Amino acid sequence: MLSLRRIISSSFSHFSLYNPVKINNLYSIRPVAKFHIFSSFEVVCSRPRSQRGIYSKGHLFYPLSLSFYCSSVEKDCADSTSISSSPPLAPPDLTQELLALVHDPPAAYRHFIRAGSCQISVRSRSVMAHITFRAKMYSQARLILQDLILTTKSSPDFQNLIDILQGAAIACKNPEKGVFDAYFGVLIDLGFLDEAVEAFYRMRDFNIFPKLRSCNNLLDQLNKSGRKEVLLRLFEDLIVLGLRPSVYTFNIMISFLCKIGDLDKAMSFFERMNGLGCSPDIVTYNSLIDGNGKVGNLDQIIKFYCKMRESGCKPDLITYNTMIDSFCKFGNLPKAFGYLRELKRHGLKANVVTYSTIINAFCKEGMVREAINLFMEMTIRGLRPNEYTFSCLIDGCCKNNRFQDALKLLEEMLQQGVQLNVVTYTSLIDGLCKRGEIDAAEEVFRSMERAGLSANQLAYTSLIYGFFLSKNSHKANALLSEMKSKGIEPDLSIYGTIIWGLCKEGKISEAMLLVSEMEGLGLRPNLVIYSNLIDAHFKAGMAAEAVSMFYEMTNLGIVPNLVTYCSFIDGLSKEGLITEAKNHFEKMKELGLSPNLSVYTALIDGLCKNGSMENAQNLFDEMLVEGLQPDKVIYTSLIDGYLKHGRLEEALSLRERMAESGLELDLYGYTCFIWWYCKSGRMQEVREMLEEMHVKGITPDEAVYNCLISDYFKMGDSEQSLHLKSEMKKNGLDPGS
Repeated sequence: MLSLRRIISSSFSHFSLYNPVKINNLYSIRPVAKFHIFSSFEVVCSRPRSQRGIYSKGHLFYPLSLSFYCSSVEKDCADSTSISSSPPLAPPDLTQELLALVHDPPAAYRHFIRAGSCQISVRSRSVMAHITFRAKMYSQARLILQDLILTTKSSPDFQNLIDILQGAAIACKNPEKGVFDAYFGVLIDLGFLDEAVEAFYRMRDFNIFPKLRSCNNLLDQLNKSGRKEVLLRLFEDLIVLGLRPSVYTFNIMISFLCKIGDLDKAMSFFERMNGLGCSPDIVTYNSLIDGNGKVGNLDQIIKFYCKMRESGCKPDLITYNTMIDSFCKFGNLPKAFGYLRELKRHGLKANVVTYSTIINAFCKEGMVREAINLFMEMTIRGLRPNEYTFSCLIDGCCKNNRFQDALKLLEEMLQQGVQLNVVTYTSLIDGLCKRGEIDAAEEVFRSMERAGLSANQLAYTSLIYGFFLSKNSHKANALLSEMKSKGIEPDLSIYGTIIWGLCKEGKISEAMLLVSEMEGLGLRPNLVIYSNLIDAHFKAGMAAEAVSMFYEMTNLGIVPNLVTYCSFIDGLSKEGLITEAKNHFEKMKELGLSPNLSVYTALIDGLCKNGSMENAQNLFDEMLVEGLQPDKVIYTSLIDGYLKHGRLEEALSLRERMAESGLELDLYGYTCFIWWYCKSGRMQEVREMLEEMHVKGITPDEAVYNCLISDYFKMGDSEQSLHLKSEMKKNGLDPGS
């Protein structure tokens, strides 16, 4: 039978209980040989524990090596050929024989081992488990219980093992209940958690309860497997049955609840501890601080820290690292530094985790200089930066335009033998792309692959972005195909980057094909993708499609942001759809979005081009009230509008305000004034404007020259016309005919 094979295999060196193949040949040996194997096993079991092998939680004890048994078996096989054909005798009642030896456990165990496998029934094993456990032969008892579980797991007997063990206890007249706790523990060690829970409740029916240590083990395993409902029910039933939870029990529950974010429940367990006379320890407080810190409950973690100290429980390095990490993640660096100072004040030494946490926070806040200073302090104190420390710093340097510092750190990283990881490579690729060094970025990308690291989606996104920056959509699409061929599915970020690049190049049909592709994969366009598509459609003169896409987006529940509204209002204004543009301008304010200078510029320019000068002026005044300073574009739009409506005084007034703000007319501004003066026949002012432009180094363009030449020609001043044509040629412009 497989059952005895399991017991024997568990006694052979380090061969697993689940590998009976190793001893199959032993069972092809004749009865005499088999007897000698068991005799050898008996000899080993009779040795002191120090000579037998090892027994630890979750493992069976392993006696002498397999070669010891094999040599014995081979000798026995050679000496016993004469009895190979002896027929087996009818099996006696082993259970009764074991019960007869109940007061002589070693003899009973020897008899149990010598018995043929066909004689060892479920009842015999149950009786033997009680006998060995009562005699404090715990290793043997656990072996027998494990064999009992594994041989009956797929049979109806498994559901009744508690009942069978209870019957065996009565037959052995064994009042001790330790066998049931051992059985419960073996189930847990084998990973049969559901069966262990069922055993707990079946044992309860007999008024038998496992030890708290065993119950804690089950709770811990349920915690690790994320079985919330079963975990909570079992804990409550322990209380009902009168088992008093220890601090270890509560720590299992609180740690689990904090890990899954159920902080209210974790707090209720914390409060119950005192009611049950159980004092929280450092593990309890650290779990609660970590759980609240991860969701930004910074006031709460300070309260737990204070309670911890008041209770006489001294914070350890884990406490301080957790506090520092929480305040760093939620942008309170002064408070994080305060706990760093407190850590040192209480005689604790900051470790690599402490320094790396603060260095990462500095980098994310753009405080790279401070991060590098802390890095230097860390190395001076003899702490060796790890790959996380280097990766944070290199990423921070790349993102904050300190690429030379990133390269120095990279060199130091390699000198110290710290391996580059995917995060480090990705930071370098991203930094190079943003510097426009696309070829170098591609070389780093290929170096990463040669180093045996698989590029992640962020690395692909960064390089694709770089290819589009260098107007190389062919390489970007090739990289997307390469990515797919490697079985890496593009995510929303990659699709968004490619769609942005295609829209930038005006390839709207290709962008829309990608949208269809991503929707086919179950990915819906996000706000960024919609914003790029809307802007691209407006710029391509496809206003109807842009408007349709805007409403499609809002119908999906995606709320436009400032960038979206800026593109949308600008597109509507340029299309002359001023009423719609004004409506959406008001709508964005209703949503709590404050229009920025770009939004005001787009709408004011649209109003001016459509002759709504009063509305444009009102909007200009509103912008000033909001504290926004007009730029040259807004002033020029208003000046152009006023001049086209013959309102020179308002235009000149705006020019004076420009000058007061430190702004000068550009070519377009001068062109507006020259155009109006020409149309009004005020050629003296035109000449003054031209002279002013020359002084400021602004060269008229073809439109200005042609306008002037035409007007002088109409006035009969051919000399001035020829002079202007000659000037055009000197400035590299074509005077035409």
